[in-house]
Amino acid sequence: DSQALAPLAGASVSLRLSGGRRLQSPPGQTARPTTSRVRLAVMNLLGEALPGCRWLDLCCGSGVMACEALQRGAAVVVAVDRDRRLVALARTNLEAVRKGSSHDPALQVHGADVLHWLARGRGELPPFDLIYVDPPYGAGLYGPIAAGVTAGQWLRPGGTMVWECASNAIPAVPAGWHCRDQRRYGGCSLLLLEPEGLPGPPAVA
Repeated sequence: DSQALAPLAGASVSLRLSGGRRLQSPPGQTARPTTSRVRLAVMNLLGEALPGCRWLDLCCGSGVMACEALQRGAAVVVAVDRDRRLVALARTNLEAVRKGSSHDPALQVHGADVLHWLARGRGELPPFDLIYVDPPYGAGLYGPIAAGVTAGQWLRPGGTMVWECASNAIPAVPAGWHCRDQRRYGGCSLLLLEPEGLPGPPAVA
């Protein structure tokens, strides 16, 4: 939900997880937090894949999507954003949710340009089950991020990459990927992508 627009200033929007927990939110127009309707839709679409999953959140913004995954039992959450003010906010939110969880998830938050971060490689990190991608809608990052995910083998076989994008400017599905589900929620759309030739879970009706 990262979309840098203005300095941190002014009133902030109310931000709550679907379970009711209040999170710290970015003041003013520093970021575009994913709406509660879309967050709930994502969680429902991913469903049984969430408990115990490894979740990578690219352009994480306030960290609200990663917090939703953590709340639903993600075992590992890694979040990345280039805006260090938002990184600090995401870390605060994720740590608060982790403290309230019944399991003991692993958590990492990185301040870095997402393409440079992906290009560094996974190192000792195992591939992820679910990757959430929500860059600034008009930044042209969807294709390059998908290429970085593929090159670094960041997604495990059978895993899913989710794109959140503008409904009036849906990015083309990149070569080597298959869109197994697409949903529209007003001005926001979701694409569930999986690598071609690899089995994934069925679409949710």
